[in-house]
Amino acid sequence: MSCAVLCPGSSQIINFITKMAVSFFMDMKNQGFHEIRKHFKQTDSKVQCNICPHNCILAPGATGICRTRKNIDGKFYSLVYGRPCSINIDPIEKKPLYHYFPGERILSLGTVGCNLLCKGCQNYDISQASAESALGPVFHNPEDVIDLALENDIKMIAYTYNEPTIFFEYMIDIAKLARSKGIKNVMVSNGYINKEPLIELLPFIDAANIDLKGFSEKFYKDYAKAGLAAVLNTLETIAEHNKKSKHKVWLEITNLVIPGLNDELSDIRKMCNWIKKNLGENVPLHFSRFFPYYKAEDIDATPEPILISAKEIAKKAGLNYVYIGNVGMNEDTYCKKCNSLLIERSHYTANIIGLDGKKCKKCKTVLEGVFE
Repeated sequence: MSCAVLCPGSSQIINFITKMAVSFFMDMKNQGFHEIRKHFKQTDSKVQCNICPHNCILAPGATGICRTRKNIDGKFYSLVYGRPCSINIDPIEKKPLYHYFPGERILSLGTVGCNLLCKGCQNYDISQASAESALGPVFHNPEDVIDLALENDIKMIAYTYNEPTIFFEYMIDIAKLARSKGIKNVMVSNGYINKEPLIELLPFIDAANIDLKGFSEKFYKDYAKAGLAAVLNTLETIAEHNKKSKHKVWLEITNLVIPGLNDELSDIRKMCNWIKKNLGENVPLHFSRFFPYYKAEDIDATPEPILISAKEIAKKAGLNYVYIGNVGMNEDTYCKKCNSLLIERSHYTANIIGLDGKKCKKCKTVLEGVFE
């Protein structure tokens, strides 16, 4: 199966937005449906999906909340396996990952669908799309994705844009093959995944950015139709994995600060204290500016003073690496001991200027991260 070729130009962007299928009910093999064989329970003709905490129970013909996993005549199928709707070559800083191979390029892919229903989703055109209405003619099997990375001298693949756990089978098949070819795997996720599939996945993931959307169950329920506890459990599971396994998953966290919804400074303080206590003081935290999207167009963009206050709270809580995104403010990395400039950033580009390997050139303090 051949892959599409990179479009010319400095951005080196490939973007395959899937087209409406002429007829959905065509041969399932041609549509690329992939039978799911793990992480579900079956009772008679019903199927319970156990990938995420929704644990959807599906009668024949029904799809899950994510709109990408379906019970067809008592068998369970992924509707998006091999069907990425977007494939791009990005700077890794865009994920965002700031302490993981700064300045490197990464092959990024995602499908339609998501297991959350965030009111202000910036990728709502794909995350809230139905797989049944968005299937197109182009199929990319895992080998195609690896070939595309190798052809363009890309050493990392990111599962991103929508929520990658909803294409779990596709992601883990690519990740396993990537590992065998010396290609790194990065997961950009909302963290809403059950522990068992996460434990299966982590040995093949090299870095992750988890979106911690807020720090109250009420916010998660009202804004995303989900729960905070499951996301915290994901973060703790990654931390447990890193303590027990020789293979570490580099972790960073993003918090989108939304005016009037999750910007209470007391909640931000609780979140930062929880991160330090349960994950450690050296996990980078990104506070990102909200812009009006989707069903939250009546909410103003996040004022810069709120983001600055959030960063100050995080620093006072003892977190060493805190960044503000989507504003164009200084997002450089400084030594936690002597405050020397280590990594300079501008518009998703990064220059390592103050490091000797992983150590500060001035005081020799180690900068936590993966740099070589």
